[in-house]
Amino acid sequence: MLHELGFGGMLFSPLLVLVPMAFILSAATRLALHRLDLRRYIWKEAWFDVAAFVCYLAMIVYLFGS
Repeated sequence: MLHELGFGGMLFSPLLVLVPMAFILSAATRLALHRLDLRRYIWKEAWFDVAAFVCYLAMIVYLFGS
């Protein structure tokens, strides 16, 4: 179970740590697709980027949530 993070008497959401991890993974995916010249096969690049971020975030929450 995910619990809030205490820092200096303030409580922060665990998403404060998990969202940057998902962003780094989605940025790495975007860079890899660009380097391999596979971005041209994606119809809507912005929607693909958002979907990849959401999928990575769900995967990270699932893995670190247990």
